[in-house]
Amino acid sequence: MFVGFHDRQLDDKGRCALPASYRREIDDDHCYVSLGDDGCVTLRRAVDFEAHAHETIEKQKRGEISQLRRRQMATNSSIASIDKQGRITIDERFRAHAGIAPGSPVIVAGNYDAIEIWKPERFLTVEAEGRDEEPARAWED
Repeated sequence: MFVGFHDRQLDDKGRCALPASYRREIDDDHCYVSLGDDGCVTLRRAVDFEAHAHETIEKQKRGEISQLRRRQMATNSSIASIDKQGRITIDERFRAHAGIAPGSPVIVAGNYDAIEIWKPERFLTVEAEGRDEEPARAWED
């Protein structure tokens, strides 16, 4: 599980250092990067992404989603390597989607089965919107 958030900064090459706790959860030297919802960059473990990809293929074969949707999901994702320092390079296309640039601050946030990389101002807005929703507190019942 990926939880919490961390202040980070992209280096001049567009690399982001992942928190050590997140790197341990990835347990591989690569992951998948996708254009995330709400204007973030989403990282997923290879095993999780590939399982979802296989589900997507089956849904398209059953007619539950279109070939266009399947293609959109595949073309807006990429394999990314994690270097020995625990950094991941975020390509320009993904940075543009999230409004982040080399040398800029970012928020690296856990979203249970995914890691999200945000422009700080956007993260604060989305996080506040989530707080304003009616809380689902099943664990407090």
